[in-house]
Amino acid sequence: MDLFVAIFAGTVIAATPLVFAALGELVVEKSGVLNLGIEGMMLMGAAIAFGAVVAGYSMPVAILAGGLAGAATSLLFGVLALTFLTNQYAAGLALAIFGSGVSAFLGRGFGSAPIDALDRIHIPGLSDIPLVGPMLFRFDPMVYLALAMFVAISWFLYRTKSGLVLRTIGESPQTAHAIGYPVIKIRYLAVLFGGLMAGLGGAYLSVAYTPLWVENMTAGKGWIALALVVFATWRPQRVLLGAWLFGGMTILQLQGQAIGLAVPSELLSALPYLATIVVLVIISQNRQMLALHFPASLAKPFRPAG
Repeated sequence: MDLFVAIFAGTVIAATPLVFAALGELVVEKSGVLNLGIEGMMLMGAAIAFGAVVAGYSMPVAILAGGLAGAATSLLFGVLALTFLTNQYAAGLALAIFGSGVSAFLGRGFGSAPIDALDRIHIPGLSDIPLVGPMLFRFDPMVYLALAMFVAISWFLYRTKSGLVLRTIGESPQTAHAIGYPVIKIRYLAVLFGGLMAGLGGAYLSVAYTPLWVENMTAGKGWIALALVVFATWRPQRVLLGAWLFGGMTILQLQGQAIGLAVPSELLSALPYLATIVVLVIISQNRQMLALHFPASLAKPFRPAG
């Protein structure tokens, strides 16, 4: 039972940076914009958050700084893709490379010493309940923030007028513009929000999940977050499930290495990524499901007439 609790808690924790990044990208893509630069934004968030802690700032300030760093990085993509109508695929890839390089430069002075991790919440009474306490009431605040963002984004997209407008822009920006909605402004806001979420995901890696600075510490998690949006067929519930699936596979491979399974460690390390690829292949076979939720204007440039 203790092993089960450890695997469950580890799964939720390992999935948290993916939940942040993938939910942010979901909102971006619902607006009709494709930002491939998640990896770069996460790395910028990780570097700035870790640097803020090293500089002596409090943990909430450091996490906020990481999120804002991700948003500022995404603004570069917004200018290229939305103002200058640069190819969104090329702009996103450039952003990923840019974020990787700048974060590595910023991290040169951090050293390899770990920092004190973000403290976990202890709720008197609830946290001490056998089995239930460790599974529900012993996580750090960012785990609960990620779950709260899942609820908030789900409500926003499907229960509010603003969410309907965002989805309409993703389907037909010409129609939204014709009835008076500022398409470019709304897309900019979506891109900034996606960057903020990716920055928070990166900040979680460097101040809570690891917690130390390692160059390129995201290890492809930005690309996995991007894939999760497709896996989820652009629905928040499936984003959360996909992130937990990847997190679970990550924890299982760590457990496999810990107990000394007679399997090459490289293969175990690749297991989460292989599982993601298999799931994506299976999902892609259902063309009707993909077409039903696919934003029709995704990655297509839009310039308001006049």
